[in-house]
Amino acid sequence: MPFVHLSLTKKLTPESEDSIKNALGKAISIFPGKNEAWLMCKISDGAHMWFQGNNDGESAFAEVKLSGSVDSAAASRFTRELCAILEKEAGVAPSRTYVRYTGGNDWGWNSSNF
Repeated sequence: MPFVHLSLTKKLTPESEDSIKNALGKAISIFPGKNEAWLMCKISDGAHMWFQGNNDGESAFAEVKLSGSVDSAAASRFTRELCAILEKEAGVAPSRTYVRYTGGNDWGWNSSNF
């Protein structure tokens, strides 16, 4: 049950959104037991964000929520991959991207909890 929420300052084209979604679908398998079949993505583009006291360039904040615990080595690999995706598809420098990981066991789906 991975969920990735991206907040980006850049306004994306539908094609860029689709490319990001497809790339995330492949990258999520970095986490053991996770795959695109259960991935939910939310892309909030055109966000008003300031980083390091300014908005002089594109910025991004990613929230990655996973069922179970977060494997630190996998999170490190995913951060590198996510930054590469955002740099290519949205022009966001890795130095202007934050990523936050959250794990937990209380996930619901289809009217019940796992």
